[in-house]
This record gives sequence, C-alpha cells and structure tokens, in this order.
Amino acid sequence: ETEEQNKRVHHGRAISSHCPCSLIKDECLTVSYVKTKTVDKQKQIGSNGSVRPRRKASSCELVMFHVLTIGGKNVMKILRTPALKAIVQEITVYAYKGEKVKQALKRDGRFQKTIFNKNCALSHTGTHVTTEMSNLVDHLDGKTYRIILLNKANPPESLPGSLDDSVKNKFPKQEPNLNGNTAPEEVIREIPHSFKCVVKGKKTVSKLSRVQNLLRVEYGQNVQMCTEVKTMKKLMDLSNSVCHVRIKGSPVGSGFLLFDKFVLTNGHVIKDIYNDNRQLDVEITVHFSYESLDPMEKGQESGVVEVEEVAGFEYCPDVSGHMYDWALLRLSADQKLPDGLLKHFGFLPQGGGVCIIGHPYGGVKKIDPCVIIPPDNRNQVVEKSYHENQGPIHLVTRQFFEGVAEYVQRNSEVLTYQSCFYHGSSGSPVFDKYCRVVAMHSGGFTYPDARGDMKSVIEFGYRLSDTIEHIIVQLVERGSLDVLKAYLACSYPHHQDMMNDRDLFFFCNNSI
Repeated sequence: ETEEQNKRVHHGRAISSHCPCSLIKDECLTVSYVKTKTVDKQKQIGSNGSVRPRRKASSCELVMFHVLTIGGKNVMKILRTPALKAIVQEITVYAYKGEKVKQALKRDGRFQKTIFNKNCALSHTGTHVTTEMSNLVDHLDGKTYRIILLNKANPPESLPGSLDDSVKNKFPKQEPNLNGNTAPEEVIREIPHSFKCVVKGKKTVSKLSRVQNLLRVEYGQNVQMCTEVKTMKKLMDLSNSVCHVRIKGSPVGSGFLLFDKFVLTNGHVIKDIYNDNRQLDVEITVHFSYESLDPMEKGQESGVVEVEEVAGFEYCPDVSGHMYDWALLRLSADQKLPDGLLKHFGFLPQGGGVCIIGHPYGGVKKIDPCVIIPPDNRNQVVEKSYHENQGPIHLVTRQFFEGVAEYVQRNSEVLTYQSCFYHGSSGSPVFDKYCRVVAMHSGGFTYPDARGDMKSVIEFGYRLSDTIEHIIVQLVERGSLDVLKAYLACSYPHHQDMMNDRDLFFFCNNSI
C-alpha cells in the first residue's frame, strides 16, 4: 500500500517537513509529490503526542548539512523513499549543535534503519574525511557527505553527554552504559594500560572505540595547522635543502643539509656500507633536485653531490634503551649548496600539525602534512588499526599490534604521527607549524592489508635536539674539530638554549 507524500525542495535539495522555519528565510520552496510506503504514525508518536521529538533551540544552535541520496559501496540504498532519488541528488538534514550525527539522521526520518544497524559513517565528498555516527555535528554545517560503510563490524557505541541525551530520556531505549558509573575521563586514563585486554574481549573494544571517535574529530581539526598558504610557501623554500640519498645510484633514503656542507640522515640508511674507520665501501651521492620523473627537465642533475666521508654515525641504543639512529655525511661540495636547516631548528611541540618532506618509496620529493599523536593517545591509534584488520582471514597477528603498542608506550620521547611516508623516506626532516625542524622521520610499523596494499599503524621520528647533542659529543670525542667549528659557526635562534641546557658550551670550549 502506498500514499502520496509531499517533499519540499530547497536549493535543489530535499528538506524534511519538520525543518525549522528559522533556517529558511525569505526563500522559495518547491513542493513535489512522490510515492511512499504508508507509515504507521502511531509508532512514531512519543509520549508527548508529537510525531518526532523536538527541543526548543535558537537558530544559532542549528546546523544544516547535506547527504547524497545514493550511498557508497555495499550501502547504496539509504532512503526509505527510493523515488526521492529521481527528484534530487542531495537531501538536507538539520541538527542541533552538541548533538551526534546518528541522532540527527534518525530524527530526520528519511533514512533506512540499515545505516544505523551497520557501521556506517559520513564521508566528505571533497576531502573524503570520515565523520562517524557518534561524532558531533558541530563542524558539519554547509558541507556535503556520502553515507559509506566503514566495515562489516557492529557500529561503535556512543558516549553519553551530548544534547541528544535529553531527547532519549523522553523516549526510553535500552542502551549499553559505560561500565556503570565510569566517566569518559577515567576511560581515557585506562587505555594505555589495557591494550592486551582490548584484543581479547569485545566489551572492552566497544568502550575504547567511543573514545577513539572523539579523538578522531580532534585530529581532523588539528591537521589544518600545516596547510596555510604562507606556511606551505615557506616549506617549499625549505624543501630545497632536502635531498635524496643514493648508494651506487640506487635510492636508499632521504636526508637534509644540516649546516655548512654536512647532510643528516638516519644511520640505518647507510649502516650496511659503513665501516669502523669512517670510510665508505661504495659511492654515496645526494640529490637535492630530484623533483620530477622527467630526466630531461631543467635542473634535475644540477643538485647531485658526492659524499666524501661519514663525519659521524650512531645506530644503537644508549644505556637507558633510547635508540639513536643518525649519520652525518660530509659532502665534497664543488658547487653551491642550499641553506642548512639548522638555523630553523626547533624543540619538539606537544601537539598540533607537522609536515614531512622527503622521498617516499625512492620517488620524487614530496610533502605530507600530518598530525602529532601525543603519548597518551598512541594506544588508541594502535587499537583502531587492530580493529580495522579483523576479518575472516587474519593477515596480521595480534602479537604484531601488541608489539607496536609496547614500543610506542616505552619510547615516549619520540615524536609519533600517521603519515603516508613509508620506505625510502627515512632521514626526512619533520617541520612544526612554524616551519621549524623538530625531528627526523625514521620509521613506522607497516603491514599488508587484505588487498595487499601497504598500510602503517603509526610512524615516528627522533627528536632533532637529542640527535644534535649526540653529534656534538661524538665530534668532540673523535677530535673532529673542523666539523665542530663549522657547527658552532652556524647561528640559530635556539642555539644558546640548546647548548646551555645540556652544558655543551663547557664541553666544546674545553675541546677546541
């Protein structure tokens, strides 16, 4: 049995019949009629007699976002009225600030139950950034999304505390609670100590997933810190000092000119061809201008410089277990070199955005803006990767993820983030939002997914301040006074702080 139902069209998008008038000011609406299944309105009536729960709210508390009428793969049919797709390509949903996506879509009334029973999310049509059902709607205003299926797992539960809880109280529903009276803050404190419990039981998994959803929103907002035009312009200039490291012509890693004619890269990049007498067994070259695959492009070979010797090298942990992984290469520079990045040195930030510049997979020079993962949030990232890789066939073992979790918690002094820079990018400089070099990109934990594509759980970089300290100490111990003088001749804003904090001035002055 069917009945005709009117649909209001606003700016080419269908709006619901209960859309607040405050969102439509002095504008014309087109009213169309489509066939729809008869709905038992008694099922929709709440205890107060209204068809849908409503709350008093001023227009400033409202947001409007748009959803494509066709969903993504495996969840294409999302509307209760399929005929609506013949009239419009998008529908407009209104919501109250502080409300979750799931509650807004449910109140709208035009979506099938399928999207709430499956682990669906909103995917931005331009950036493809996902917003899960348990995220807040505050940042969705004016944007367009497609409903997609994240995976075939059950959807994560929501944290209490958003504005829609007041509505739920009027319409009682059996909802799982957050482990009795446990507050969200207590759950966050539990996470670093409970990863092994997470991978053993689903109850803990759902509890932690809710915290991850909140953190994902925060990450999405912070990533904008490294994408301002003025920042990118400055980074483009600084990228001239980043180089491609090759052994006998084959790419092995990345690096950057630190000061004078000395390039810094990771020790593991050259460890197989370096011997104890600091001599190189084979030829190493660095390429500052490898930015195009076209060998005929102007300037491609102008930045090729041979490495004369290894001025310093360390690839081992210290007595406390902290790993040091660096190599200082002296160039036999017969040509003009770019500026050293030591003058742009900075200490490690606590959070926000960073940018990595290097040669991932041995390819052309690239830049990757990403977000710092603070030590307290590292386990959530590992857990998220573990849950996303649960399926009928386990390509990656539980022990792998437990090992990653243990490493990132034990090595709290490293900088962690998520990046697409994998093999071949070791030695790349990591810049903070002020374009200061704060770390050297050094590694990550990669694994193949079900399709054979390479994925990574988390990546890390060693603090540049720690590396510089060990460089200075080793130069003094080896008696490499010419290199030490070249370093001291390079003035940079934090030079005084760096030397005083570690008593390096006294150490150097007694050696020169």
